[in-house]
Amino acid sequence: MALYQKTATELLGLLNAGQVTSEELTRAYAERIAQVDKKVGAYLRVDVDGALEQARSIDARRKRGEPLGKLAGVPVAVKDLLCAQGELTTCASRMLETYRAPYDSTVVAKLRTADAVLLGRTNMDEFAMGGSTENSAFQKTRNPWDLERTPGGSSGGAAACIAADEACLSIGTDTGGSIRQPAGLCGITGMKPTYGRVSRF
Repeated sequence: MALYQKTATELLGLLNAGQVTSEELTRAYAERIAQVDKKVGAYLRVDVDGALEQARSIDARRKRGEPLGKLAGVPVAVKDLLCAQGELTTCASRMLETYRAPYDSTVVAKLRTADAVLLGRTNMDEFAMGGSTENSAFQKTRNPWDLERTPGGSSGGAAACIAADEACLSIGTDTGGSIRQPAGLCGITGMKPTYGRVSRF
């Protein structure tokens, strides 16, 4: 079984046991994305260089025995409506195609604290208004199981990247089904936390 086919829990175990490095894992996902995402269209942007830099830093800290976060070295994809300081955050809209967030959203800040490797930004229905990820201003996302079908939405990119083994974890958002519906259509597990449990800031 390839590294990119393992669960986040399995990968974290391998990382903590020193059987794989975060850099190796990040490279495996980057290669997988390069192989399949032209067809799937799950990602709007992949930051391979930035992700590898994060991974190497975490590997060095792990080697020195420093305290690490709970997701240390695990690559995570993030829906493109959660702000990450200095990065493009478009909400899949041409209106925001040059917008660089001046701050981290709470979710992204918590991922950083957990030492997750931020792999890239996933496609979505524009401003999260839609249920098919066909309403993105940039591209259509396809269901990895059948490229003629929808992955659902609005977190269709987040679900499709997991189903296509392009990440082991991804963050979506859900107001009226935008995590649960694409998870169901892509045959993966999606969880909507209790309202208020995760800050929307």
